[in-house]
This record gives sequence, C-alpha cells and structure tokens, in this order.
Amino acid sequence: MKLLMSLAIAIGLAAPLLAQTPTPGSSEAKARARDELDEAAWSYRDGKFAEAQAHSEKALLLDPENKTAPFFVARTIHAQYKPGYFTPENVAKAREAIAAYRRIMERVPNNDEAYKAIAYLYGAIKDEELLREWLLQRALDVSVANDQRAETFTALASKDWDCSFKITELPAIKTTITRGNRSYVRYQMPKERVQFERASECANHGLEMANMAVVLAPENVSAWSYKTNILLELSKLAEMSGQIRQQREFRRQYEDALAETTRLSKPSQPNP
Repeated sequence: MKLLMSLAIAIGLAAPLLAQTPTPGSSEAKARARDELDEAAWSYRDGKFAEAQAHSEKALLLDPENKTAPFFVARTIHAQYKPGYFTPENVAKAREAIAAYRRIMERVPNNDEAYKAIAYLYGAIKDEELLREWLLQRALDVSVANDQRAETFTALASKDWDCSFKITELPAIKTTITRGNRSYVRYQMPKERVQFERASECANHGLEMANMAVVLAPENVSAWSYKTNILLELSKLAEMSGQIRQQREFRRQYEDALAETTRLSKPSQPNP
C-alpha cells in the first residue's frame, strides 16, 4: 500500500514537469521554437556561437518542420570553425557543419547556400578527394541549372590546371634559353616519369571538364579562360615528349581559345 502511494505521489509530481514540455509540432511548440530562434539570433550577434547552436537545436526539436531552424543549426556550427587551424577539434567542427548542411540538402535539394558551404569547408580542411566528389556530383546532376553546372565543371578544371601547372613550371623542367637578344622558354621531360604522367592526367582531365563547362555555358569567360590555360599545359607536355605536330595543334587550339576568352572579357558596348 505504501509503495502504491509513493508511486502516485511521484507521478503527481512529475505531471506538471511533463506538461511543461509541449508536443513537438504543436502550436505551443512552434511558438517556443520561434522564441528559441530569436535567442539564437541574439547569441549569434554577440559572438556566442555555441550558445546560438544550442538554441537553434532546441528550436528544431520543438518544431521539426521549421524551415529556418536547420539553417540556424548549420550556420552556428559553421561559425565555430576557425579557418587555417588543423587541430582535430577544429576539423571535427568543420565536419559537423558539413553534416548539418547535408541535412539541409536532404530537405531542400540543390540549395545553393548549403552546397557552396560544404564545398568551402571541404576545401578549407584540405579534403581534396571528398571535395572533388562533391563538385562532380553536382556537375553531373541534370536537375541543376546549366550555368551552375558549368560553374562547377570550371572549378574542377581549375584544380586540374593547378595540378599540371605546378609540375610544368618547376625550375628543373622549365628553362629559359637566351640567344643573342632573344630569349625563349623550353620545357623538358622531368627526370621522374611519374611527374610527367601526373601532369598529363590532370591536363587531359581538365580539358574534358573545361569543354563540358563551355558546352553548358558558351559565354562563360572563366570556363574559356581555363580551357585556354589547359591547352597551353597540353602544348608544354607535347613539347616535353617530343610530339612536335601535336604541340603545334594544341598551340593552334590555344590561340583560338585565347581569342574567344579575350572577346568575352571585353565589356559589352551599349547600343547608340
């Protein structure tokens, strides 16, 4: 009997506490969620990002269908990441933000803010493999607008150009020859064959990415610019391997691409 009375008293004491927690998704919960988001905004403005994250996560628990709360969660986590610091805790915070942005994209596919934030964070923590996968995923997604896909293909082309350029411009590979009053640059095969193969792989893949960007957005000056630079890389590589005819062909394509880049770079003239 005493045991039953004790249980009844305990339940009676717990009931008011349970009543204080509104049912997720109810009108009361939605109102409480808005209050939590207001608190999160104030904390964010004050630079109290961890506190802002806690308010944002509470808002999402109270109102799981709230469209704003997931963005608050992701942004407040992102704000706690410190660029340039590669401590395990800081990198973990970046990955936590990436996961939060990915949850947004599960709700809102092709959300540009979340997509770009993820790309930035992968780049910031130097996770090149996952960054390339992330970029290629969008580039190949036909549901994405052509100009956005072209932008992504261009980003991939830029990485491939950088990969080749860092090898072809090495002092042991690029030499300047002076004869009389004239100087010209010569590119020679690197001592380590693997460097040549790596540069060739990057340049050929980069040209493929740049061509895709140009097809999707023929007036995209950045796409044409990287196509121009990559064709120059291929010309260098052909010279290294002694393929003179191929070098001349790449050089011809380079000149054509350069002319198009120059045309697109000129500001359009207003009609009189």
